[in-house]
Amino acid sequence: MIPIVILAGGLGTRLNELTKSTPKSLILINEVPFVIHQLILLKKSGFSRIHFCLGHLGEKVESEIKNHNIFKNMNITFSYDGENQLGTGGAIKNIIDKLPNYFFLTYGDSYLLTDYKKVLNYFNNTAKSSNESLMTVYKNNNKWDKSNVIFNGKWILKYSKNHDSKNMNFIDFGLSIISKNSFKLFNKKSIFDLSEYLSYQVENNSLLGYEVGKRFYEIGSIDGIRDLEKIL
Repeated sequence: MIPIVILAGGLGTRLNELTKSTPKSLILINEVPFVIHQLILLKKSGFSRIHFCLGHLGEKVESEIKNHNIFKNMNITFSYDGENQLGTGGAIKNIIDKLPNYFFLTYGDSYLLTDYKKVLNYFNNTAKSSNESLMTVYKNNNKWDKSNVIFNGKWILKYSKNHDSKNMNFIDFGLSIISKNSFKLFNKKSIFDLSEYLSYQVENNSLLGYEVGKRFYEIGSIDGIRDLEKIL
């Protein structure tokens, strides 16, 4: 299995008091830090190599993970934004030379129940160029959050975090496969959002889509935390 990069450097501003002194990854879900639930899921899904891009209070996340022996046989590494937040795109650029040609990418507040190996097999069988990446999508119809993707069954035709469209029935599920080559071709300054790179891939007809059948879970909101507590 290719490695997975987890973007966990955000400030968690939507959660107010919950993340003032605690990083979002360490919010307790049924008395267990979220990141532990996330890592257990990824381990069961076949991942052995995981890299965390950390920022706000990230040292606490690293310390928590290292205190759990169940992950001792996994290759878990960490990097930090530094004095300034790099953004979700900048955090990847910061480590891109250390990554393989392709890697999974997800977020530090996402709990995604899907078949990761099936996603990878689809990508390996479908991608025809070393510049192609993949975004998993869910037919959301604005149910769990605002839909932000137009998907034609193979390609992502439009992706936007800011612009609404009546044709956007799908939502970014929170899991991608990134082409290192295409990311390095996307020449941006050191601080930027991942959405800029994904939009660049759409413009170059290089962002494959993969539809998942189950909804996403996240801890970026109070409602999201409650929903996750119920399934766990």
